[in-house]
Amino acid sequence: MKSQQIVLASRPVGTPKPQNFRLEEVDLPQAEEGEVTVRVLFLSLDPYMRGRMSDAKSYAAPVPIDGIMEGETICEVLKSRSSNFAPGDIVRGRTGWRTHAVVAGNALRRVETHGAPLTTAVGALGMPGFTAWSGLKFIGQPKAGETVAVAAASGPVGSMVGQLAKLWGARAIGIAGGSEKCTYVKDELHFDAVIDHRSDDLVSRLEAATPDGIDVYFENVGGHVWDAVLPRLNKFGRVPVCGLVAHYNGASTSDNDRLPATMSAILRQSLLVRGFIQTEFAADHFDEFLAEVGPRVAAGEIRYREDIVDGLENAPDAFTAMLTGGNFGKLIIKVA
Repeated sequence: MKSQQIVLASRPVGTPKPQNFRLEEVDLPQAEEGEVTVRVLFLSLDPYMRGRMSDAKSYAAPVPIDGIMEGETICEVLKSRSSNFAPGDIVRGRTGWRTHAVVAGNALRRVETHGAPLTTAVGALGMPGFTAWSGLKFIGQPKAGETVAVAAASGPVGSMVGQLAKLWGARAIGIAGGSEKCTYVKDELHFDAVIDHRSDDLVSRLEAATPDGIDVYFENVGGHVWDAVLPRLNKFGRVPVCGLVAHYNGASTSDNDRLPATMSAILRQSLLVRGFIQTEFAADHFDEFLAEVGPRVAAGEIRYREDIVDGLENAPDAFTAMLTGGNFGKLIIKVA
């Protein structure tokens, strides 16, 4: 059996370029005892992958040169030598950017969406949704009546953060880029307010939307959005740091040293700033997340948007566009 795969051809400097990727066709090995052969149906593209393209020190090992690009997928089992799975089972796992794979059965999980579409297993009911739920629940800990702000509010993590905040009795303030995304956040997701981070008066608009300050800020972006949010944080404010997409392509910050102002605010306002990776909560709490959020997604109580691109060969261009806000909703590649 043949498989197509996209590998890291070279490490990007700044924004990834087509020459940093290479599409290959390889022979698929036979599955050994405990392994399964899968056909990839959908590939999730996420901002964290930019970090894996770099060899800088991080929370996870980088993708090696000529290695398959990292990524979570939804797959169909074709052949199984694992007692846990049978042909036809739909599973999710970290098979990477490829059309077929042979993987250990204990590295896969059956897809459960509570009746929602299959693609939600890598979106609203997958890693992005769980990232929002766990970061907000265990670090943000919003109380009824508090104000929760979130950057990249139209994306798969930010949109879930705001909707959960509302369900848990807090006010939800979204920050997004462009009028179309802001309209979606306000009219379809029903945030209490939304601010366009591209507007010249971001600071004054944020002040108007948060007259009582911000109690929880879910950080996905960094950069000038953080500059605007920092002065609005209340005493004992909590900041779950999920991502810093404004810096992923190595954008220079030499013209704005944010450290003194940030450290001063942490001290003065007794802020909790806590970086996290969703995997630290997943083993103990993923099933709890699915039980709470799955039925609400299936029933339409929690809304989501997906941006589905057809064809594995289009993954590099779609990924690069995502890093500059070119997608609208959870970015997914339809592979099969």
